[in-house]
Amino acid sequence: MLAKIVTIGRNSLKRHNFSVMAEKALLRFKEKDYQKQSESVRTWCAAHAMSCDDFMRSLDLKLYEETQAAAAEIERHCRLKLSTIELDLGGGGNYPLLYFLVRYLQPENVIETGVAAGWSSQAMLTALAKNDGDGKLYSSDFPYFRYEEPEKLVGFVVDESFKSRWRLFIEGDKFNLPAIMKETGAVDLFHYDSDKSYSGRRFAYETVRKKLSDRAVVIFDDIQDNFHFRDFVTAQDVPFCVFEFEGKYIGLTGSIVKDA
Repeated sequence: MLAKIVTIGRNSLKRHNFSVMAEKALLRFKEKDYQKQSESVRTWCAAHAMSCDDFMRSLDLKLYEETQAAAAEIERHCRLKLSTIELDLGGGGNYPLLYFLVRYLQPENVIETGVAAGWSSQAMLTALAKNDGDGKLYSSDFPYFRYEEPEKLVGFVVDESFKSRWRLFIEGDKFNLPAIMKETGAVDLFHYDSDKSYSGRRFAYETVRKKLSDRAVVIFDDIQDNFHFRDFVTAQDVPFCVFEFEGKYIGLTGSIVKDA
């Protein structure tokens, strides 16, 4: 335990790390009231949830079948890579859905927040590589500071062959997203899976919003944590979908909802 505390302390002194970690801690305190809404939020999510498989089938049955095979290979690849280390880097988001969407939308630019081991990154990069184009993935994350050299663990499972089309930023969304906005063109897919706070989600969307294309799809993971997604779709007055995945909920909105 002492060694872990020392490691966290040493890593926190690197560049912007301390300010990012302090801000995260402050947000948890400021938004503690949202935690009291968890049961109500889950009830809302469950009431609106639909089958993700049915959603994908309704858009493109052949692509859905391709996705099933691709997802199995992505899982095999990630588990094999993770078996080489004895660290808990967390799981991935709904990577089959992300693979499907990248193949369906054929985007030039994709942005994701929250990388961890890189399951979602691997899925989207696999799909981008299969597409007929030069699509790129821009990823924002913040390292796990309980481990030594945590920067090297972000996106650990991502295949080396994909890294030419991958831009990884690891100083936290507050610094990463403005930097990404300076590099990327129009964004057709935005996947949010980082800071679970209400204000963190709001900041990320408002930062990326200016680059979202007319056909952009926006996904928020872990929407059961607070009412951000409900408030977001209500304020925007847009159609949306909610999917359950491994006991958690995902919210999706964008032009694709009308196609399903």
